[in-house]
Amino acid sequence: MLWLHLFAYFFAGAFSANFVPHFVSGVLGHTFPTPFASPPFRGPSSSRVNVLYALFNLAVAYALLLRVGTFEPRSALHAGAFGLGLAAMSLSITRSLARIQGGQA
Repeated sequence: MLWLHLFAYFFAGAFSANFVPHFVSGVLGHTFPTPFASPPFRGPSSSRVNVLYALFNLAVAYALLLRVGTFEPRSALHAGAFGLGLAAMSLSITRSLARIQGGQA
């Protein structure tokens, strides 16, 4: 197994974590920051943009997880790489949103 596969699984976890807040905000009809907002990553984007961005994140996560190498969910190494990416992005999103909304990180 190549180390690049673990790298891909890590980023699949990160894109999966990024999918959740955009999708939930979008289907609830709420605005949420995206890279397409003004200013980028800080201003609000419409719910439609959030759903589309969420689906893009899901497609990238799918491609990285299931099209790179042979992901084995029962492998601690594979699941660990995915989980670390998920945790790292989740914590990063939390910190960014706390900063934007004026809360505590």
